[in-house]
Amino acid sequence: MTDARILIVDDEAVQRESLGGFLVKLGYDVVLAADGPTALHIVRSAVVDVMLTDVRMPGMDGSELLVRAREANPLLEVIVMTAFGTIADAVEAMKRGAAGYLTKPIDLDDIQLQVQKAVERRNLVSEVRDLRRQVAAAHSFAGIVATSPTMTAALDLAARVATTDATVLVRGESGTGKELVARAVHHASGRRAGAFVAVNCAAIAPTLLESELFGHEKGAFTGADKQRIGRFEAATGGTLFLDEIGDLSPSLQVKLLRVLQERSFERVGGNRTIKTDARIVAATHRNLEQMVADGTFRQDLYYRLDVVSIHLPPLRERRGDIPPLIEHFRRKASAQYLRPVESISREAMDLLVKHDYPGNVRELENLVTRMVVLSRGPIATLADLPGGTGATETRRLDDVSGDLPKYLEEIERRVIREALDTAEGNQSQAARALGLTERNLRYKLRKWGW
Repeated sequence: MTDARILIVDDEAVQRESLGGFLVKLGYDVVLAADGPTALHIVRSAVVDVMLTDVRMPGMDGSELLVRAREANPLLEVIVMTAFGTIADAVEAMKRGAAGYLTKPIDLDDIQLQVQKAVERRNLVSEVRDLRRQVAAAHSFAGIVATSPTMTAALDLAARVATTDATVLVRGESGTGKELVARAVHHASGRRAGAFVAVNCAAIAPTLLESELFGHEKGAFTGADKQRIGRFEAATGGTLFLDEIGDLSPSLQVKLLRVLQERSFERVGGNRTIKTDARIVAATHRNLEQMVADGTFRQDLYYRLDVVSIHLPPLRERRGDIPPLIEHFRRKASAQYLRPVESISREAMDLLVKHDYPGNVRELENLVTRMVVLSRGPIATLADLPGGTGATETRRLDDVSGDLPKYLEEIERRVIREALDTAEGNQSQAARALGLTERNLRYKLRKWGW
């Protein structure tokens, strides 16, 4: 039994009861109505996913019922039924919002396919609306999307400390959004009018990093042909973000400690003391406590930096955030690349939610952007993921462990799902693309419960 409810509206008792019986056998919850007013009452008072209605009925005809029923339930999928000689009525109904039409006498394979597609569309639209509600309701600190308790707690802490000048240490794996949180802290602070200056301590050679941070005087070293202002000076009145602080050399740890203690420094090659009031937000993916224990990170510097510590959990520990993040990145990429992608298929969404994301949010955004850019229609599918079927689920041949039939069935299921996604659920078209008969394809779908 599926959870989809189908309403059949027809003034001919034999027709509505035979169709109802057929759909019940397919596992649908079926409701029958003999006329438009009765059907409209059902739509207004109960959940209905798909309505099949005859066009020509006494009193309220199918076209009027279509309009009024969709006013009552905008998500309702409507399929109209008409005799061959009145196809013009069906075309008019399509213009008013019908999802499809069936001609009498009705072909059972056709009705099965159309109802299945209508239910899938209705479910997809409902899921997209739910996702958009989640995004709208998500905890947002400077636009950061989060619904999970751990992430919302981290953002609450960031919002509270933002209004002070306290030094902040943001911890988390690569790609969890440490710089995003640092920028949010800056923009929520009283320093928002000042500069946000970022420097990656791991990306600059130690011999050059001192000059980057503190600046240098002309002639301080070979190539120093003019005076240079360092990042601390540039960040005066604003925020200095020191990313990957755990990669600082021991000599620079000493100099940074002095700046934090005395709020002053000298440029390389200079002797004039320069004051700074830059607020420090540092970040690291390293275990600083262990580094302190190992003697590779100064304990006194650690305590200067760890005034307020904000831990950002990896994405695999907050999977509830993945669907709203996917919707957020889909919107962003669709607008940026002018791609009219309206949603992500359910199969692709399921695969994305299951992935462990060693690259965290950065990896997720990359995957969703790729899907949007490569999508061949309004719905991004598994075929748009790396490898065409979702590289995150692909198994190696040497991992089969003697279970070759099961492995081959997994491949077959993915290939058939891709064909159906490409054909937008049209089983006849998918069967032709796969070189199968429709009967063979339908047998496999029934076997897998699709």
